[in-house]
Amino acid sequence: EVQLVESGGGLVQPGGSLRLSCAASGFTFDDWVIGWFRQAPGKEREGVACLNRYDDSTYYVDSVKGRFAISSGNAKKTVYLQMNSLKPEDTAVYYCATDPHSCDIVDNPGSVSDNYWGQGTQVTVSS
Repeated sequence: EVQLVESGGGLVQPGGSLRLSCAASGFTFDDWVIGWFRQAPGKEREGVACLNRYDDSTYYVDSVKGRFAISSGNAKKTVYLQMNSLKPEDTAVYYCATDPHSCDIVDNPGSVSDNYWGQGTQVTVSS
C-alpha cells in the first residue's frame, strides 16, 4: 500500500523560506516519480514540481522556477520541496503525490490515482 505523509508547512512572511517533506512508503518500484501540488482557497489543484527517480530529472511550473527546488534524501523515500522567496500567492495546501510513469502529472493532477496522494500541509505566506 502506497502511503505519503507531508510535513513542514506553517506561517511565513513574504520573502521567507520553508522546506516541505514528503515521506513515502509502500512502493513496489524504485523509479516512481514524486510530484508536489498545491490548492489555494477557491482555486483548482495545480502542479508545482516533480522529480523523476529514474534519471533524477526535475520539472517546475513557470510560476515557481528559480524559487522552488525539489530533491530527495539518500536514506529512506523522502522527497523535499525547498521554497524560497515566498509570495502571498504561494499560500495553499501543499500535497505530494506519486505516479508509476512520468512527471506529466504536474500538468495533469487529475491523472493521479486517488490512492497516491498525501494528506497535505498548510503553507500560509502573510505579513
